[in-house]
Amino acid sequence: MTTDPPVSRDGRLRVATVVTRLEGGAGAHAIRGVLALDREAFEPVVITGSGCDRLLGQAASARLPVILEPSLRAPIDLRSDARALRRLQTLLQQGGFDVVHTHCAKAGALGRLAARRNGVPWIVHTYHGFPFHEFQSAPRRSVYVAIERRLGRLTDVTLCVGVGVAVEAIRRGLAAPERVRVIGVAVDGAGAVGPVDAAALQQARRRARLALGVPIEAVVVGAVGRLTYQKAPEDFLAALTALGRSDVVGVWVGGGELADRVASMARSTPSVRVLLAGDRGDVPDLLPAFDVLALSSRYEGLPTILVEAMVSGVPVVATAVNAVPDVVVPGETGLLVPPGKPRLLAEAVRYLIDSPDVAARLATEARARLGTRFTEAALRDALVAAYAGVLPRIANQSPPRTPAAGRPLAPASADPAQPLEGTGDLGMTAS
Repeated sequence: MTTDPPVSRDGRLRVATVVTRLEGGAGAHAIRGVLALDREAFEPVVITGSGCDRLLGQAASARLPVILEPSLRAPIDLRSDARALRRLQTLLQQGGFDVVHTHCAKAGALGRLAARRNGVPWIVHTYHGFPFHEFQSAPRRSVYVAIERRLGRLTDVTLCVGVGVAVEAIRRGLAAPERVRVIGVAVDGAGAVGPVDAAALQQARRRARLALGVPIEAVVVGAVGRLTYQKAPEDFLAALTALGRSDVVGVWVGGGELADRVASMARSTPSVRVLLAGDRGDVPDLLPAFDVLALSSRYEGLPTILVEAMVSGVPVVATAVNAVPDVVVPGETGLLVPPGKPRLLAEAVRYLIDSPDVAARLATEARARLGTRFTEAALRDALVAAYAGVLPRIANQSPPRTPAAGRPLAPASADPAQPLEGTGDLGMTAS
């Protein structure tokens, strides 16, 4: 089998999903959306700068073509970014795509530019959050907002993960209001109503704590996410210190560029017990180990982990940023605190630990309110609706667009279930 583009249209829409990194919440959201699409109606390809083994493995199992382009990466580097733009233009020109759907800031910028330059009929972008935030200098923030506004003019549909993100996009003028849509994250088990079975939860808690190596009798305050500036792991550690409780164990699941620094900080505070569990592919199975999920993020979109925790019956405390209040309603489905205030985070966590009846009520209400917004079916329907606008444009094309002849995306021997990597001559070889 090959990943060569079709030489003639077979009725399916050819969709390129471009994401900076196939990891973390944005990567998981992107891959879940692609995998949810009906292959009889869509022919998807994923283009990414890098990916974690778990998500690449999911793509491989589903025989989903993934093209790795190493020059596509998050840090700003003019030389690398120019190279990534050229590579993306080549890939999109070769593929004859009907739709290009971008995720994250870097892929969103370069992917949309490349799509427009290649005359791709329909461009969709998903905001999981924004490249600008209140912790930046005002000039830098203004530059990012200006860039996103210009990119918005190239975008046919702007999908926003959560109402809060959509409101910010509209308020900042990043997209025309009629082009903005709210989209949810897809979480296994979402759609279930009512409290988690107490006996089953107790068994799941025991298994999860054994898997983590955490004492069964400990009070566990957990967090899940990449160890990055955005997630403010130092505030999580400061909150644990402020708790001042010897029975508490803090657990952070996830790796990232700040892993070594956070580990050093944890070692320097021996009064606090902290387990840095690293990247794990079994996060939903580990969540029952937590008595409280505490998110200390400086900025967010709508973190998938919040919905996953609610599905698992874990009470949550999170910072009041972007779309987090979509699901964390203060005093009803969880507690909110300001970002950058670890002492307030500690007070909210302490309140839930000392008030188990309140914590249980919040967890039960949170699970009940999730409804069907965060199911795979809801995500699929939102994507199908977002892509449907291309159909009139395709019908009006004369002559119909076809992929560039003689420029395959991959050699005939390549396995479409395996990641591919760009080469120096812009060809593609199996990685």
